[in-house]
Amino acid sequence: MAIDGAGMPDGWHRLWAPHRLEYLRGENRPLDDNEVACPFCRIPTLTDEEGLIVFRGKNAFVVMNLYPYNPGHLLVCAYRHVADLTELTDVERNEIVELTAHAMQTIRKVSSPAGFNLGMNQGSISGAGIAEHIHQHVVPRWSGDANFMPIIGKTKVMPQLLNLTRDEIARAW
Repeated sequence: MAIDGAGMPDGWHRLWAPHRLEYLRGENRPLDDNEVACPFCRIPTLTDEEGLIVFRGKNAFVVMNLYPYNPGHLLVCAYRHVADLTELTDVERNEIVELTAHAMQTIRKVSSPAGFNLGMNQGSISGAGIAEHIHQHVVPRWSGDANFMPIIGKTKVMPQLLNLTRDEIARAW
């Protein structure tokens, strides 16, 4: 039995996920849309382990999503600070697609998902948290991974730490 804000039992059980509050408040999201503030421009300047980078290509890199929907949720990011798919060169666009396909193959080796969600949110209105730097989401999916927790509790239970998932995927890459 949980206690409500007034100290009275209310019948709800709560799973606290305080790390989500920092994301909701804007942690690691740029306050403006310039290249200097962009985390996807900063990440490649870090070591692979510090930046949670799985792979570095010529025109794009693969990084763990700091706020994943599921274990192994990767982002394929162009190095160049552009917002829209139409702003990429053919070479950049092709590398993002190739890295996305390779990411799917690698995640299948590591954790055998039943499927994937792939997506690019173009513009903040579409849900892009960092709208000014294009990135492709690669989200592994398993049967039953969308249980009641995210729907009712607004909480995602993650079975493995990001750095351990990064290490497994990077080794398998």
